[in-house]
Amino acid sequence: INLGWGVETIFPYENKLFIGTNRGMHIFNASDAANPVKLSTYSHVFACDPVVVQGKYAYVTLRTGNMCRQATNQLEVVDIEDPSNPQQVAVYPMQNPHGLSVSGKNLFLCEGNYGLKTFNITDKKLIANNLLQHLKSIKSFDVIAGPKSLIVTGDGGVYQFNYTNPNSLLQLSKITIQTSPLSNFWK
Repeated sequence: INLGWGVETIFPYENKLFIGTNRGMHIFNASDAANPVKLSTYSHVFACDPVVVQGKYAYVTLRTGNMCRQATNQLEVVDIEDPSNPQQVAVYPMQNPHGLSVSGKNLFLCEGNYGLKTFNITDKKLIANNLLQHLKSIKSFDVIAGPKSLIVTGDGGVYQFNYTNPNSLLQLSKITIQTSPLSNFWK
């Protein structure tokens, strides 16, 4: 597969690959791992584009920033039940969304300098109305949800949170990491 430059994320889900690029989300059938077949592309304006998938929905963040100019700051929900014809379900304005992760009915969204947000995503058309928690004190850039805990990276280091109560994340640990001169590159 040659997608050129601008690949942000590769998210495998079931027998498909969801590839977030700065021009859109590509969906490939990966049943034959040696020969993936392109099913479709969900296009958007030039933007940084992480993507995660759960069930029949993909969650895509678009943001402005150093390398991600000419864009808006938003979360898009895309129906991928028919992967050859992805359809936008909803768009929600955000402050500066970066990485995201989904687990069950929870979406965890990093807002860069604006913190970490937890949403209930049961109703895809009302996600913005279902903000469960907003941790403004953590500059967050990426998040991975495990069965009960989150790993969050940010300016201050790497954090671990228990999210069994998604309304009140419990910080379990923090590893402080000295930032490199290149750390501002993707912000």
